[in-house]
Amino acid sequence: MTPHVEPDPQAGAAVKAADRAHVFHSWSAQGLIDPLAVAGAEGSYFWDYDGNRYLDFTSGLVYTNIGYQHPKVVAAIQEQAAKLTTFAPAFAIDVRSEAARLIAERTPGDLDKIFFTNGGAEAVENAVRMARLHTGRHKVLSAFRSYHGATSTAINLTGDPRRWASDTGSAGVVRFWAPFLYRSPFYAENERQECERALAHLEDTIAFEGPATIAAIILETVPGTAGIMTPPPGYLAGVREICDKYGIVFVLDEVMAGFGRTGKWFAAEHFDVVPDLMTFAKGVNSGYVPLGGVAISAEIAATFDKRPYPGGLTYSGHPLACAAAVATIQVMEDEKVVEHAAHIGETVLGPGLRELAERHPSVGEVRGMGTFWALDLVKNKETREPLVPYNAAGEANAPMAAFGAAAKKHGLWPFINMNRTHAVPACNVSEAEAKEGLAALDAALSVADEHTA
Repeated sequence: MTPHVEPDPQAGAAVKAADRAHVFHSWSAQGLIDPLAVAGAEGSYFWDYDGNRYLDFTSGLVYTNIGYQHPKVVAAIQEQAAKLTTFAPAFAIDVRSEAARLIAERTPGDLDKIFFTNGGAEAVENAVRMARLHTGRHKVLSAFRSYHGATSTAINLTGDPRRWASDTGSAGVVRFWAPFLYRSPFYAENERQECERALAHLEDTIAFEGPATIAAIILETVPGTAGIMTPPPGYLAGVREICDKYGIVFVLDEVMAGFGRTGKWFAAEHFDVVPDLMTFAKGVNSGYVPLGGVAISAEIAATFDKRPYPGGLTYSGHPLACAAAVATIQVMEDEKVVEHAAHIGETVLGPGLRELAERHPSVGEVRGMGTFWALDLVKNKETREPLVPYNAAGEANAPMAAFGAAAKKHGLWPFINMNRTHAVPACNVSEAEAKEGLAALDAALSVADEHTA
């Protein structure tokens, strides 16, 4: 594949100048950033105005599950725009109904009602609101290593440092430690101990917070931004049992892990667990038009049969977004994208990343499944000291910055968060593309190795 436009540095400079003059970027000190001007994208690649092509191992923000510019989804958006570009959410619209039906067919258990939002954070906001109204309780428990979005409640539920500046302590948010054996907060020596101790810790937290005050527990099925820590066997089932014991709503956040990312339609399938509410976004339509939502159990949906649900969005179930979702799900079925993600994880990414870990002293642990992987980079494999400090910035983050620059030099756009790099290509990434990415990581990790002890 080659760029679809001839290199045009002058056009790129104009795009960059307009961006710097008028665009206010998220999560950034505006005067310290230098955004790449992107000229185009297709499949697993994007390129700039200088003609430099990058293999995208970030999938945008882990959402282009079928890659960029899939022709069938582009055509579906165009066809819907010609038919009915937009319509208010209070009406029954064919493409909205079809998107809801297709999603409900794939969610686990009886999560058969779909409330549409514009993205994942709004999905979390509404899931929490539903849980609080359903139970009449106010507290919500979330994990320290987590990310649930940047709106008011979602950011306060989030466990990573992006919460700190907005941490006004949303009423009733309580955090706990979820399992993570590699950096165990429970001094566990194996997965069984980690699971047992994490569940005991969670139940102790509930006991001391007061079970009758807790509306919901929210967990990412497989935490994404926080490090792709696959929960140990039995943990999510144990949380389900605890929720049932105390009448607590169990919310699974599948915004990043859903729609094929882990090699299943939803990551919950790996653990044979059914939540009461499940949030989704990102991969539902490969991010082509903003869309998210909450999949709702029959019991919680019944709460609002005669009682109005006090929530809504102007663009809930937008026809263009829903058309993209219908087409994306159909593409994933026809092209067996979910099965492919499982296969590429089992045969290429997983073995390849573990082989890199054997050769590079900077790789402490490899973890993941499907097209959802993380490399935990360390200064020392024995001590497991992270390659950079927690939430490092500036000079303290220099080793990861050097690693990222080396990856880009070798044609790979990496996903970097703190001391980790995530390998999260499109779910339909080819075997050749995955191997290309592994080779670029191999080269970049040699730079990280220079900072080990």
